[in-house]
Amino acid sequence: MSRWFQVPEAAVAAFSFMLHLPWEFAQVPLFAEMPSLGHWRAIQVCGSATVGDAVIAGLAFWGVALMARSRRWLLRPSRGQILVFVAIGLLITLGIEWLSTQVLDRWAYGPDMPVLPGLRVGLSPVLQWVVVPPLVVWFSRRLMAGIVALRQEM
Repeated sequence: MSRWFQVPEAAVAAFSFMLHLPWEFAQVPLFAEMPSLGHWRAIQVCGSATVGDAVIAGLAFWGVALMARSRRWLLRPSRGQILVFVAIGLLITLGIEWLSTQVLDRWAYGPDMPVLPGLRVGLSPVLQWVVVPPLVVWFSRRLMAGIVALRQEM
């Protein structure tokens, strides 16, 4: 299993999924119709959104990797790299939320969702992409550094 996590994208995907999933479940009451969905359907919607979050994290990872010219930037991420990782994910999320709620009518916010004025995008998805990605970087870096250290001991 450790070989799999030597691939930085795998660590980012795994930690992204694990950290975004509880956030998706926690914000269910903030979306219209989500609280009234059946249990299994709500799990499917949250799971699907979490897979989307992991894909966004992968795109953000690759954006930073292209800038850093290394897929191993996670071993020693600079503040700037973490900021770019967060910014890419945040911009993608803002675009998806805006398109989905304002143009495509794919979902709607409930009355308890705070909305950013002007953009009319929910605050919870925005905060999600400010809070979770730095944690994804932190956990991914620790895992990868631990694997590197183990390999050096052998």
